[in-house]
This record gives sequence, structure tokens and C-alpha cells, in this order.
Amino acid sequence: MKRREAREKALQALFQIDLANADVNEAIESVLEDRKSDEYFEFLVRGTADKKQEIDEIIKKNLEKWRLERLANVDRNILRLAVFEMLDSEETPVKVVIDEAIEIAKLYGDESSGKFVNAVLSKVKTYLNK
Repeated sequence: MKRREAREKALQALFQIDLANADVNEAIESVLEDRKSDEYFEFLVRGTADKKQEIDEIIKKNLEKWRLERLANVDRNILRLAVFEMLDSEETPVKVVIDEAIEIAKLYGDESSGKFVNAVLSKVKTYLNK
């Protein structure tokens, strides 16, 4: 599985966990649809789910005129995924993480999702001194 596909599948799993309160293992199995799992995909899903509170606090500190709960579900989970990757993936440069999140937001969000995700993650990058 390529990194982009791992991120997209991770977003789908996180969306299920967020909206349906799905168990992490159930969400992973559901998204994979009997395909072989991928190490990076599992790292993203499990890591984001495990650090959700810490990640949400970072996002909240970098939102202007928005509350985390009011964000579109897709945007919220893209931000969570990207912030986790910024924090814990030493092998992926922050610029790549942000670019990938923007592209995924354009695919899965609405017409303003890409710009919104870019703005928030740029602030998070500065906040984390990355």
C-alpha cells in the first residue's frame, strides 16, 4: 500500500471511529475489506486514536473562530491524522504531511477544505516549531 492510500484508508477508519464510535480493530478491518493490512496504515490509525486527546488540544489551540466539535467531520479527522503524523512520523517531512493532508481534503472535503486544512496545519507547524 502506498503512503497516500494508507493515509486515505486511515482517514476512513478514523471517520468510522469518530462518528460511529467503532472499535479501532473493527474500523481497520472494515476499511481493509479483506485486503492485507499495511504497517504505516496501522501506525496512523492506532497512533491517531491513541493520542486523540493530545492531538485535539493542539488543534484547538490553532483554530480561529471555530470549535473542534463544529468542524466538518472529514476536516476534523484529516487534521487529527496530519497532526499525529507531524508529531510521530520522523521519516515524513512536515511539508509532505501538510501537502498530503491538503490533497486528501480536496478529494474528501468540500471546496474550502483544502484551504482550511492548509491554514490550520500551517499554524500547527509553527506551534510545534517544526
